[in-house]
Amino acid sequence: MTEAKDPIHTHARGMPQLLELMRRLRDRDTGCPWDIEQTFETIAPYTIEEAYEVADAIEKADFSALKGELGDLLLQVVYHGQMADEAGHFSFDDVAKAITDKMIERHPHVFGTESRDKTAEDQTRDWEKVKAAERAQTGANGVLDDVALGLPALLRALKLQKRAARVGFDWTDIDDVIAKLNEEIAELQDARAQADDDAIEEEFGDLLFVMVNVARHMKIDPEAALRRANTKFVSRFQYIETQLEKSGRSPQDSSLEEMDKLWEQAKIQSKDVRK
Repeated sequence: MTEAKDPIHTHARGMPQLLELMRRLRDRDTGCPWDIEQTFETIAPYTIEEAYEVADAIEKADFSALKGELGDLLLQVVYHGQMADEAGHFSFDDVAKAITDKMIERHPHVFGTESRDKTAEDQTRDWEKVKAAERAQTGANGVLDDVALGLPALLRALKLQKRAARVGFDWTDIDDVIAKLNEEIAELQDARAQADDDAIEEEFGDLLFVMVNVARHMKIDPEAALRRANTKFVSRFQYIETQLEKSGRSPQDSSLEEMDKLWEQAKIQSKDVRK
């Protein structure tokens, strides 16, 4: 007599198999104890982390890694869908249908009768009109009402500023933004002089917020710019470690002056590479 195979191994590959896998992992009787214990709240941090790992693979142009990271992110969506299904909120199919319906509604120039003879800027304005109508239907009438609180602070600052700018609350000249930046630096220095920790934190937050505004007016993605700066810092610091290691030392065994000299060497090398 042939032993029956586990259905998970014979299930149609792709999404059907992945959905069945998650259902099995969450099965109260036969599933994985860890997966069974998870909630929307405990899984949410993993969802955010996986989204960043997708962005990291894209930045590195590592498409082999991207395939895996997209799978990890997809698993997060399936996870939330399964938990919602168990609680009777909605199913994974409902999620897929909702986003499909939304995309169809927001692209009448592709899926409807509206003309495609528009610029990308025209279509962006139309998109915002549709989104504004959707917000009104959900009771989010305020311009900033539905800018998610859970977004990373840098991204939320950018979204808040863009949303306010759409209704005319914005500087028209970048020189005014730079002037505001200098004003915030002065206010931070004043708070520091007064040794007021709460004021220092508040003014530093204001300074970061204005820096995002500078980036927006210069058409720079502040998150991408900061990631680039992080990468540059890591590369230069690793150069310091490598050079010190040649003499059997580590940064802890070196002086700040020596490390500064190695840092300058790393800067020169990186400039030569870009030539």
